[in-house]
Amino acid sequence: MHRSRVSTLLIDVPQEQASRAAEFWSAALGTPARTVAGEEQFTVLHEALPGLVTAVQAVDDAPRYHLDIETDDIEAETARLLALGATEESTWLECRTLRAPGGHLVCVIPVHSEADFFAAHARTWP
Repeated sequence: MHRSRVSTLLIDVPQEQASRAAEFWSAALGTPARTVAGEEQFTVLHEALPGLVTAVQAVDDAPRYHLDIETDDIEAETARLLALGATEESTWLECRTLRAPGGHLVCVIPVHSEADFFAAHARTWP
Protein backbone atom coordinates (compact mmCIF):
# COMPACT_ATOMS: atom_id res chain seq x y z
CA MET A 1 0.00 0.00 0.00
CA HIS A 2 1.09 3.54 -0.67
CA ARG A 3 -0.30 7.05 -0.36
CA SER A 4 -0.45 10.03 -2.68
CA ARG A 5 -2.09 13.41 -3.16
CA VAL A 6 -2.08 16.31 -5.61
CA SER A 7 0.41 18.69 -4.06
CA THR A 8 1.35 21.28 -6.65
CA LEU A 9 -0.13 23.30 -9.50
CA LEU A 10 2.60 24.55 -11.83
CA ILE A 11 2.04 27.31 -14.35
CA ASP A 12 4.66 26.48 -16.98
CA VAL A 13 5.79 29.39 -19.16
CA PRO A 14 8.62 29.88 -21.64
CA GLN A 15 11.78 31.09 -19.86
CA GLU A 16 11.80 34.50 -21.50
CA GLN A 17 8.28 35.19 -20.18
CA ALA A 18 8.66 33.69 -16.69
CA SER A 19 9.40 36.91 -14.81
CA ARG A 20 6.45 38.75 -16.34
CA ALA A 21 4.17 35.74 -15.84
CA ALA A 22 5.17 35.50 -12.16
CA GLU A 23 4.40 39.21 -11.70
CA PHE A 24 1.02 38.76 -13.39
CA TRP A 25 -0.02 35.69 -11.36
CA SER A 26 1.21 37.23 -8.11
CA ALA A 27 -0.95 40.33 -8.71
CA ALA A 28 -3.90 38.38 -10.13
CA LEU A 29 -4.03 36.01 -7.16
CA GLY A 30 -3.10 38.64 -4.57
CA THR A 31 -0.18 36.71 -3.18
CA PRO A 32 3.55 37.35 -2.78
CA ALA A 33 5.93 35.66 -5.21
CA ARG A 34 9.34 34.33 -4.24
CA THR A 35 11.99 32.37 -6.09
CA VAL A 36 13.36 29.12 -4.71
CA ALA A 37 17.07 29.21 -3.84
CA GLY A 38 18.92 26.73 -6.01
CA GLU A 39 15.85 26.19 -8.20
CA GLU A 40 15.48 29.60 -9.81
CA GLN A 41 13.19 28.18 -12.50
CA PHE A 42 10.42 28.19 -9.85
CA THR A 43 8.62 31.26 -8.51
CA VAL A 44 6.29 30.21 -5.68
CA LEU A 45 2.99 32.05 -5.30
CA HIS A 46 2.70 31.78 -1.53
CA GLU A 47 -0.68 30.39 -0.39
CA ALA A 48 -2.41 31.23 -3.68
CA LEU A 49 -4.44 28.01 -3.39
CA PRO A 50 -4.61 26.77 0.22
CA GLY A 51 -3.32 23.22 0.54
CA LEU A 52 -1.48 23.33 -2.79
CA VAL A 53 1.91 24.67 -3.71
CA THR A 54 1.31 27.03 -6.63
CA ALA A 55 4.25 28.20 -8.70
CA VAL A 56 5.30 29.63 -12.03
CA GLN A 57 7.93 27.42 -13.67
CA ALA A 58 10.23 28.61 -16.47
CA VAL A 59 10.40 25.89 -19.14
CA ASP A 60 11.91 25.34 -22.59
CA ASP A 61 8.51 24.48 -24.02
CA ALA A 62 5.03 25.82 -24.68
CA PRO A 63 2.92 27.40 -21.92
CA ARG A 64 0.74 24.93 -20.01
CA TYR A 65 -0.41 23.90 -16.55
CA HIS A 66 0.66 20.68 -14.89
CA LEU A 67 0.09 18.92 -11.60
CA ASP A 68 2.54 17.26 -9.23
CA ILE A 69 1.38 14.26 -7.25
CA GLU A 70 3.45 13.64 -4.14
CA THR A 71 3.76 10.10 -2.88
CA ASP A 72 5.50 7.95 -0.31
CA ASP A 73 6.29 5.37 -3.05
CA ILE A 74 7.38 6.75 -6.43
CA GLU A 75 7.49 3.33 -8.12
CA ALA A 76 4.03 2.25 -6.92
CA GLU A 77 2.35 5.57 -7.77
CA THR A 78 3.98 5.66 -11.20
CA ALA A 79 2.82 2.08 -11.87
CA ARG A 80 -0.72 2.97 -10.71
CA LEU A 81 -0.94 5.94 -13.07
CA LEU A 82 0.57 3.99 -15.98
CA ALA A 83 -2.06 1.28 -15.42
CA LEU A 84 -4.72 4.00 -15.66
CA GLY A 85 -3.45 4.99 -19.11
CA ALA A 86 -0.66 7.52 -18.52
CA THR A 87 2.57 7.23 -20.47
CA GLU A 88 6.03 7.92 -19.10
CA GLU A 89 7.79 10.92 -20.63
CA SER A 90 10.98 11.35 -18.60
CA THR A 91 12.76 11.12 -15.26
CA TRP A 92 14.33 14.04 -13.41
CA LEU A 93 16.12 13.27 -10.14
CA GLU A 94 13.61 11.10 -8.25
CA CYS A 95 10.65 12.58 -10.15
CA ARG A 96 8.77 10.94 -12.99
CA THR A 97 7.04 12.96 -15.68
CA LEU A 98 3.97 11.28 -17.15
CA ARG A 99 1.47 12.30 -19.80
CA ALA A 100 -2.14 11.62 -18.85
CA PRO A 101 -4.75 10.64 -21.43
CA GLY A 102 -5.72 13.94 -23.05
CA GLY A 103 -2.12 15.15 -23.10
CA HIS A 104 -1.65 16.87 -19.73
CA LEU A 105 1.60 16.46 -17.81
CA VAL A 106 1.63 14.93 -14.34
CA CYS A 107 4.80 14.65 -12.28
CA VAL A 108 5.15 12.02 -9.57
CA ILE A 109 7.38 13.44 -6.82
CA PRO A 110 8.53 12.39 -3.34
CA VAL A 111 6.56 13.74 -0.37
CA HIS A 112 7.52 17.31 0.39
CA SER A 113 4.57 18.32 2.58
CA GLU A 114 4.76 18.25 6.34
CA ALA A 115 4.30 14.66 7.54
CA ASP A 116 1.06 15.41 9.46
CA PHE A 117 -0.45 17.31 6.51
CA PHE A 118 0.42 14.51 4.08
CA ALA A 119 -1.03 11.86 6.42
CA ALA A 120 -4.27 13.84 6.79
CA HIS A 121 -4.79 14.56 3.08
CA ALA A 122 -3.26 11.70 1.10
CA ARG A 123 -5.30 8.84 -0.31
CA THR A 124 -4.24 5.28 0.37
CA TRP A 125 -3.91 2.91 -2.59
CA PRO A 126 -3.64 -0.88 -2.54
